[in-house]
Amino acid sequence: MSEQAFLVLTALADEPKHGYGIVQAVETLSEGRVRLRVGTLYGVLDRLVADGWAERDKEEIHQGRLRRYYRLTEAGGRALADQTRRLAANIDAASTVLRARGWWSPQPEGGA
Repeated sequence: MSEQAFLVLTALADEPKHGYGIVQAVETLSEGRVRLRVGTLYGVLDRLVADGWAERDKEEIHQGRLRRYYRLTEAGGRALADQTRRLAANIDAASTVLRARGWWSPQPEGGA
């Protein structure tokens, strides 16, 4: 699962969102590291829908424009949970090795 797909699924985990809401949520979740462009977002959403991990929820007209909402499916929630467990296990393994070499600190060098 790509980082973008992971973050889109995470953005949809709490409630259905329209495209711009997903873009904003992904930027917030990633602390600004990931900024989805509209074309990229809809490509990710198309793949998630095709995989059965997300689905269209509803459509509405807002200020003369169509807003299409997406929501996480049960299968998408399971996939997100599985990926979260895999990532956590990978982080544990890498930090153990790095700590043994003296290269691990929970905070990046220089603070923050």
